[in-house]
Amino acid sequence: VQLQASGGGLVQAGGSLSLSCAASGRTANNYNYALGWFRQAPGKERESVAGIAWNGGGAYYADSVKGRFTISTDSAKNLLYLQMNGLKPEDTAVYYCAAKLGRPDTGKYAYWGLGTLVTVSS
Repeated sequence: VQLQASGGGLVQAGGSLSLSCAASGRTANNYNYALGWFRQAPGKERESVAGIAWNGGGAYYADSVKGRFTISTDSAKNLLYLQMNGLKPEDTAVYYCAAKLGRPDTGKYAYWGLGTLVTVSS
């Protein structure tokens, strides 16, 4: 199982970024798996941002990103996306993609990729 996140960078407050996560191995295009985005800001614990099933169903969002972030999948390309609009300085964090068996909104994520840094300047 391999997950590779990309797309992070520096953006001004109010701007947008799109993150991608390439999946390979047993999670790729496997509808038994769910995918999620997490983030960890400096000095803070890792938190869940959003999750989704490979078929695009079951999407959920943290309250802090609802209405601003959109999670989606392209199962044909084995890609997970996170479109982030209206970015705020408090969105600054290392963003990770992860995968698990079963539903996206329950249980622990077992497979993790390396993170990508998102920095939002004020």
